[in-house]
Amino acid sequence: MSVEAPAAPAPETAHDPSNMRKIAIWAFLGSECLFFGALITTFLLYRTRTGDGPTAEEVFNIPFTSISSFILLMSSLTMVLAHYSSMRRDHRQMRVWLLATALLGMIFLAGQVFEFTEFVSEGLKVDTSPFGSSFFVLTGFHGAHVAVGVLMLLVTALMSATGRLRDGEGMNVEIVGLYWHFVDIVWIVIFTVVYLLQV
Repeated sequence: MSVEAPAAPAPETAHDPSNMRKIAIWAFLGSECLFFGALITTFLLYRTRTGDGPTAEEVFNIPFTSISSFILLMSSLTMVLAHYSSMRRDHRQMRVWLLATALLGMIFLAGQVFEFTEFVSEGLKVDTSPFGSSFFVLTGFHGAHVAVGVLMLLVTALMSATGRLRDGEGMNVEIVGLYWHFVDIVWIVIFTVVYLLQV
């Protein structure tokens, strides 16, 4: 009686659902690079057109923004730890790091709201000057991305807690991590170009 050899595992292809999700998220992030590139270019074109409004040197608080930036960058570390815990199938630890990442993101957003409030009180508004318009649109657009990322982190943690998070299905930790790291990298560029090079 002959024994059939076990079938060889099928090689991964571009049509594999896991690969399709990765391709989709990379395509999405690529399109986001174009959006942010256009907004950063617009800011660079209008950065000196302050009109009667305040200039960057008059309103920017580099030490405060540096602390906010450090907090956001530290969230990349907690995101890496969440992904590592996910690979080890330690879902409890993964949820801890996901929530820690979300918390750091919310602290960054709170800092941005405070900063915007200070700018408005000092006379820098969206309609004050081309500089103000391009600044608020660029940084606000990034802030909206951080808010979406925080929501994704919280949803992922909730799905894990309720047993609805499945490896290789839907929005998982790896996909959320790619998005979150993209948001952090974009902020490094924005912080350098918008804040550090203007004062």
